Amino acid sequence: MDRKTFFGVMGAGLVGVGGTNRFAGFGGAPRSARVGSIARDPGLAGSPLPRLPEVSGADLTLTAGRMTARVRGGATEVWSYNGQFPAPLIRLRRGDDARIRLVNELDEDTIVHWHGLDVPEQADGHPRFAIGPGEAYDYRFRVADAPGLYWYHPHTHGRTAPQTYMGMAGLLVVDGEEEAALGLPSGEFELGLVLQDKRLAAGGALRYSPEMGPDRMFGYLGDIGTANGVADAQVEVRRGAYRLRIVNGANARIFDLTLGNDLPFTLLGSDGGLLREPVELRRLTLATGERADLLVDFSTLRAGESIMLRSAEFEIPGMMMMGMQGGGRGRGPQGRGGGMGGMHRMNGIPQGGAMDLVEFVVSAEEGPKIELPARLDGSLDAPADPGTVDRTFRFDSRMMQHTINGRSFEMDRIDERIPAGRREVWEFVNDGGFAHPVHVHGGQHRILSREGGRARLLPWERGRKDTALLLPGERIRMAVEFRHTGVFLLHCHNLEHEDAGMMSNFEVVAP
Repeated sequence: MDRKTFFGVMGAGLVGVGGTNRFAGFGGAPRSARVGSIARDPGLAGSPLPRLPEVSGADLTLTAGRMTARVRGGATEVWSYNGQFPAPLIRLRRGDDARIRLVNELDEDTIVHWHGLDVPEQADGHPRFAIGPGEAYDYRFRVADAPGLYWYHPHTHGRTAPQTYMGMAGLLVVDGEEEAALGLPSGEFELGLVLQDKRLAAGGALRYSPEMGPDRMFGYLGDIGTANGVADAQVEVRRGAYRLRIVNGANARIFDLTLGNDLPFTLLGSDGGLLREPVELRRLTLATGERADLLVDFSTLRAGESIMLRSAEFEIPGMMMMGMQGGGRGRGPQGRGGGMGGMHRMNGIPQGGAMDLVEFVVSAEEGPKIELPARLDGSLDAPADPGTVDRTFRFDSRMMQHTINGRSFEMDRIDERIPAGRREVWEFVNDGGFAHPVHVHGGQHRILSREGGRARLLPWERGRKDTALLLPGERIRMAVEFRHTGVFLLHCHNLEHEDAGMMSNFEVVAP
């Protein structure tokens, strides 16, 4: 089959799924996850959840290279930083002068993006700054961001997806006095979690081999869920309060997070730090690149009881599906779950398939009790909405192409110019049948409204944000403002979409 015919067949094989969401929990509405607590099985095969090694970013060298690790079963090659898998957690303090050197020991170009941080152009990790094998790149920036959870990953054009997938993704925490005064759980009661999904070949080898059709359009979706690099992750917790700091570091997977036995949790913060006040939830949707800061109280559980953090089953209204009945697996993790309403894929669990992530096993020991204040970040008010739109960006995917305003990314083309210090309202519109997590570089911004689809802002979207999930038929308005001049990026954080060209340069210029 020639290329033209193949594209025609693939285009015809994609059909829309209309109707409403089958699972009202998607998007944050309260609903039982139908995942009960489970008795501890002494014979249960699990992998200890790795604690993220911590380093300071005040004077740090990150060496990108290959190593051997275990995701599940046998050893496999992974890519990581400083010979550590999972990658180290970098801690910075607000006001620090960060000095970080990236050394490339891979056999291909790479560069690091500090996702969510407001840094100068030369420190943002634009792909035009990618360095070759054996080269080094020095980052220098003042940490001006609010205390919160950020992360770092490669941003090499055309290679962001494989490099991140193979293990080059780590948490970055900014600490500050205001947050420390709240007395939130810390030390052993603070757990950093990088959630991803993976495909494993025979023997447990990590595999990144996207196919031209479904993997390019849907993104690379895995068979199993992983936390901090391992499948079947398991961690013992005391009967007390824990702070879970979570990033969705997957290539394309959207997680609809829930705890077993419908255990509630408290949302403390999102992408750019704490919310104005804590919010109790039972479901939380995280698209790729988004973060969540949660408080979970295990004190109501019995010693020996287990609770699973998992992504619950959901369906995206208007999402396109492969017209290849029987061509995909359409099943839940490890052969459980399913019920995906006819959605099929050639590889991996479909978007919205149930997936286990981390099992918490409760010990008999008591943990800390936390009383949260009514206000977490009192300075965070609802942003004023001027009711006007300065720029519109349309995200569309069809016929193997992913575009913004009908154009594919070109390294040297500037698509928009924005005066520094000017507050603008940007509108993002999803004209196609695929979900797009929209990521804006240049610091944190505020979502103003959503029309179509879910037609509202969710609790985790009411704080500072750098990434916003845009479902089919939705339009989002976001207030943006940039203080550093230079060239920055706007793109879809489905990494296969990004690598295929759903990315745009904008230049911030002196007013």
